Order: sequence, then structure tokens, then C-alpha cells
Amino acid sequence: MYGNYLDEEAKVVEANRERNMKYEPARLTAEEKDELLLKFHPDRIKEQFKEIKIGPNKGQKAPLELVDMLEAKPRLEPDQIDLSKINYETDVLVIGGGGAGCSAAIEASNAGAKVLLVTKLRVGDANTMMAEGGIQAADKPNDSPAQHYLDAFGGGHFDGKPELVYTLTNNAPSAIKWLNELGVEFDKEADGTMVTTHGGGTSRKRMHACKDYSGAEIMRTLRDETFNRKNSITVVDFTAAIEIIKDKKGNAAGAVLLNIETNEIMIAKAKVVILATGGAGRMHYQGFPTSNHYGATADGLVMAYRAGAKLMYQDSLQYHPTGAAYPSQILGKLVTEKVRSLGAKLVNAKGEVYIHPLETRDVNASGIIRECRNGNGIKTEICDAVWLDTPMIEKIHGEGTILKRIPAMYNMFIKYGIDITKEPILVYPTLHYQNGGIEIDRNCHSGVGNLLVAGEATGGVHGTNRLMGNSLLDVVVFGRVAGIEAAKICKTTELAKEITLDFVKDFENERVKAGIKTEMISPKVLPTYTHGNPVFEKKN
Repeated sequence: MYGNYLDEEAKVVEANRERNMKYEPARLTAEEKDELLLKFHPDRIKEQFKEIKIGPNKGQKAPLELVDMLEAKPRLEPDQIDLSKINYETDVLVIGGGGAGCSAAIEASNAGAKVLLVTKLRVGDANTMMAEGGIQAADKPNDSPAQHYLDAFGGGHFDGKPELVYTLTNNAPSAIKWLNELGVEFDKEADGTMVTTHGGGTSRKRMHACKDYSGAEIMRTLRDETFNRKNSITVVDFTAAIEIIKDKKGNAAGAVLLNIETNEIMIAKAKVVILATGGAGRMHYQGFPTSNHYGATADGLVMAYRAGAKLMYQDSLQYHPTGAAYPSQILGKLVTEKVRSLGAKLVNAKGEVYIHPLETRDVNASGIIRECRNGNGIKTEICDAVWLDTPMIEKIHGEGTILKRIPAMYNMFIKYGIDITKEPILVYPTLHYQNGGIEIDRNCHSGVGNLLVAGEATGGVHGTNRLMGNSLLDVVVFGRVAGIEAAKICKTTELAKEITLDFVKDFENERVKAGIKTEMISPKVLPTYTHGNPVFEKKN
């Protein structure tokens, strides 16, 4: 067992396991969900948000940390950048090397475009790689894209842009087919039929998975396909974009690049720019731990905003209910929702199953926070937590199920002496997903000409809450859409003869007029960790 005071706490879960396995909590009513979210969800804490003073979303609210980045100084003043020295010229510039960026690069390449993909870490160092549970698609006889649409639209509190939700759900079956043909090793029955399971908020079993390495397997395949196209896709890694470049008409025409190893500044010109910069977990909003990869610092939002693109639902984040809360070495690491879809239930310190395990993520996260604040949590080194009773899985499905279906979860905990086949694990919400981002239309156009956006950097696809499995789907569907659209634009667009950063100067002037005084610079590029970082301070 845990070998400390938690052994006694865990015995309470064990003593109530048989009873809890037979108990099926009722789903909350819409009114009960609203009340729970209003009282306990981090997005509803007013003092953690402030008004944006400048730019397209002036007067709207955003998290304190994001507003600081949106209103910060540029990393380099425009006059310090020599735009006459062009390092790269290409048809399509893709910024970001995750699932959306690679999908976009592959499809643009398929359509005959020359592609430059730049990424500040390595191709595949992205939240796509971190995703575990699966990818949704309504491709079984008892399901339909229309039913998927209803689940996704409702799960997002009916806040999603209908045309984006339609594109997401109707393109899902073809996305699975595309990935399968590229070589993704989906879980299948002996006859080749894909195995599908439920996720939180889904009315059908439409979750396709690769055990609990789904994102890693999809990213491996997309990365390899990207590298296999050396004749049409050039990859530049360890290079961050720090500013969009425009032509004299105000259209995106490239980017200022920063080599993070040498600090060399480079200029890339392009006919079309695709932002696929991912999420913001490493901003650690409200001091929360995160499941995100090291480079998730909202860079795309900052660059696009300075260039004039509007944000949507920038005040909405997803806190995955089950982040690891013990031991401290894996604080915030994702405990995939698949654990709950296989039958593990959430249990408080009293040994009670207090909520349905497959309520939507925002509801379950709020439920955990409520239990901890009301004294029903288990005290750990850093935060209070609740139990996720993983041994239930083996009792329901038989011995060996965990190693067969969720081996990554077993391996993550066994390194610290915790055997999830025999012992429950401690969880607390972790900052997981950026629900809001840059507003786009169904073809990934932002409000800036020739600037397309795909993946987690966008807003509107998931409304104000995302369902499990729709993020891997999002990056593939809209990554492909962006790549195809970019290649189409290239056929009628020439490389700009004159490029400019005057819009950055204009933004700076607006910042001065608004009386904003700060020494912060943005985009952030990489997180900063110090001993006093709030993520390491005791929560609750």
C-alpha cells in the first residue's frame, strides 16, 4: 500500500468497494449542474479575471495571466528587426509541430504546396502527444454525426459555433479513416472492427483508442508522415515564432522566428500562415498544476491578437477532473478519462461515491473541488484530493484488464510503488485544455487575411467545455481543413514584395495610450519555474 498515513484512508475505500460497485449515482439535472459550476468551477471565480484594455477584445474579461501577456511588450521592438534579410521563403508557413500543425502540413503538401513547419521544441512535443483516452467519431451503425453533434454542442453548454461543431462531427469518420490508412494502430477486434467506448457526456460508444497511448500513437504517425515528405515539407525545430509579419494590405505574410538555442532572429516569408501553436497549460492559471507539455504558453493567442485577430471564449479553460495528486513527482499528470469509462468511480474521504463518474469534465472537476472544500477530501503533500477507485476495473472486467487497456496508467504509478490494480489513486483537477482561443470560420480563417488557425489555439469549436476525445479529433479535422485551404489560397497569391511590422508599433501606441505600464514581454515562449512558483504551493 502507500506506506504512510494514506494507508488508513485507502482502507476506507476498500471497505466500501463492493457497495460502491453496485451503486449507480443519478446524473445531475441541468439545474444541479449549473449550481455546482457556479459555486466551484475555477472559471467562475471573478477575482481571477480582469478586463482587457486594448485590442480586438477590449472590454472583455480574460484570466489575469493571459491579460498580462496580451498587454505585454513585444519580445523585440519592430525597429530592432531587419525585415530585408529573408531566411526562408515558402508557400505555407505552419507554426507548431503538434497534431494540428502536422495534419495541416501533410494536407498542404498533398495539394502541391511547399511547406515550412517551424516548432519551438521538436515535432511531436505537443499536447497531442500527451492525450491518452482516445478520439471520437460516429462511424458505427448505431451512431451518427448528428448524434455526435448533439453531444458535443450540448457538452459545450451550447456555446460552440454551430458551423464549427458541424465540421468537427461530420468530418470525424473520414478523419479516423485517414489516420487508419496512414498507419495509426487503433484497438481492433480480431475481425478488424474498431473497439469503441464511452466518454463523459457521450450518448454512444464512439471513442476510438490505441490503449491509453492514443495521442502518442497518432502523433507518431503524423510526425513520421511529415518527415517522410522532405521534398515538400521543411522542418525547423527549436525555433519559436515571436511575431506575425504582414504585407502592405494587412494580410499575414510570414513570421519573425527566434532560435531558442542560439537566440538568432530569422525571417520567414510565406503566402499563407497557419497558426497551430496549441494550448496554455504552462501559464498555470490560478496556480493550478497542468497536464500540458512544456511549450504550452499561449504564444499563438498573443501573436494573433497583436496582428488584429479576435479571441473567442478566452475566459474559458478546461480543468480535467482527474490529474494525479499523489505522489508529488507526478502532480498534475493526466489520469485519462478512460479509467472512469472502464468503471472506476470517484470516492470521497468518507468512502462515498458522490457523483456519476462520466458527468462532463467541468462538472466532475467542480464536484471534486466541492468535496475538498467541504472537508470530504484526503489531505496530500500539496493539495486535498479524492480517490479514484481503480481496482473496480479488474473486478468488473476481470484480472489483467488494466494492463491490457490502460498500461500507461499502470506504468505511471507503479514507478512510485502504487499498484492501481490493487490500490485506489488520488486525483485533483489539473489545467488541461484551452477551450477558448482565436476565433475562426469553418475554413480556419481568422479575422486577419491569409492567417489560418487550427487546433487548440482556436476558440468556438468546443464552446465553453470540451468532451473527451474531441481534442484529438479537433487537431486532425481542422488541421486538415487548414492545410487544404492554405494550398488553395497559394494558387492565387504571390509572395509579398513588401513586408511590415507597423501593426506592432500601432499596438504599442495603443498600449501606451491605455496607460499600461509593464516590464513583461510576450509571447512567453517557455515557462519560468522558480521555488516560489504558485503551482508548488499548498492548494485548497
